[in-house]
Amino acid sequence: MVNTNFPRQIAPSFMGVVLFASTVITDARSSTAQLPIPLGAEQAQTVAPVRRSPESYKLGGGDRIQLEILEVPELSRGYEVLSDGSVNLPLIGLVSVRGRTLVEATNIIRNAYRRVLKDPIVTVSLVAARPLNVGVIGEVTRPGNFTITLTPGPGAAPSVQYPTVTQAIRLAEGVTGVADIRNIRVRRPQRDGPDQVLNVNLWKFLQEGDISQDLILQDRDTIVIPTVANFNQAEARQFATANFSPPPEKPRSISIVGQVTRPGAYVVIGGNTTNDLSREGFPTVIRAIQLAGGITSDADIRQIQVRRVTRRGEQIIPVNLWQFLESGDGAQDTILQEGDTIVVPKATIVNPAEAGVLANTNFAPVGINVFVVGELRTSLDPLRLPANATLNQALVSRGFFGYENTRARRDKVELVRLNNDGTATKRTIEVNLTQGINEETNPQLRNNDMIIVSRKGLVNFVDRMNAVIGPVGPATGVLNFINALRFLFR
Repeated sequence: MVNTNFPRQIAPSFMGVVLFASTVITDARSSTAQLPIPLGAEQAQTVAPVRRSPESYKLGGGDRIQLEILEVPELSRGYEVLSDGSVNLPLIGLVSVRGRTLVEATNIIRNAYRRVLKDPIVTVSLVAARPLNVGVIGEVTRPGNFTITLTPGPGAAPSVQYPTVTQAIRLAEGVTGVADIRNIRVRRPQRDGPDQVLNVNLWKFLQEGDISQDLILQDRDTIVIPTVANFNQAEARQFATANFSPPPEKPRSISIVGQVTRPGAYVVIGGNTTNDLSREGFPTVIRAIQLAGGITSDADIRQIQVRRVTRRGEQIIPVNLWQFLESGDGAQDTILQEGDTIVVPKATIVNPAEAGVLANTNFAPVGINVFVVGELRTSLDPLRLPANATLNQALVSRGFFGYENTRARRDKVELVRLNNDGTATKRTIEVNLTQGINEETNPQLRNNDMIIVSRKGLVNFVDRMNAVIGPVGPATGVLNFINALRFLFR
């Protein structure tokens, strides 16, 4: 039965689809409490190098559509797709359009209205797309579910834009330094059957400009970013500059232990921390060492480790700063991420020539404090010296070789050194001005070393005799003098 309250439809049936462009805005909401199920062992499919067309958009709860029925203005207006995916239409009631394209929805609505209208001419267009729910898990800074709102773009016939993989990763605050960006998976639920799994290679996107790798997302997609099996420092530094990595200026909380001046926990930011360029560059191993006061003189910079907690457990990244100094291999200055621990081991053998080179680097201490005490007519305040200073430099700086002090012993001194474990060592060193850096006669000094200059043997003997014999009068006799000698040489 045809409803005679509406004009008779006599034109041929046709369908028109108009889709307003949508652009992504960044006001996304995250919920890490509802993480998607981890990706299984599904067979990945090759990503087609195409952009989504308007016809491929699938309707769902929250979409707003415009229904136009030719010569039936009473029914032509906007409708919202309900949460169950249906549209409540006049005369015909609920019509399910969930998971349907605009073409399919047009056919469904037209067929439904054929019960009350003769050959209705129906046009369905998308007025406002619903927010997309996308999951991002794996090697990202902040995994979770994200809601991406789409809004109509300007213009009479604007291009169609949808959120992509890299945009979703940015909402998760970027990939970590151990992300395997060659083997990203996008799991896409299907209306019927198992999920479709698509492979995304963002390394190819970066190196070749293959924009098809930046896959356009659909509602309920889940992006899974695995951990790289073999960490490549050079590649990690390259993709750290991409816009889907954390921004360089983002502070990172790390720990540093071992042979540094001040081990402990630090917040590292980009730039050289020894000057005002503290907001430029990436937060790296060298910047962390600078914050910790620099390396000690016995640090093994060839065997530094960065211990990083990944989604698959702890990963150890070797760092060779000697290679960095020799060849300029910037990849050795590893970019840090949140939670990293830097371990600077102790060298078993200290090469004096290398020690001199290290003392002039920007990750060595700016200076050291050395105490020179004993038979010197100088201040007892600590002596500030360069990080690569030697024993002879300290003695010369304190006037050790000045002849105005005839009481000081100049052939030997004692060196007292505080160790990191709280113990102290003391050794006697024969002074030799002709020696270069030499661990036996002219060692490099460390912070808070103490050099003790003693008296000459004869002066020391006379002073001790005066201290003992001074109160001894003639009446004490020879016996007391012999006892005094026993005291001196006991």
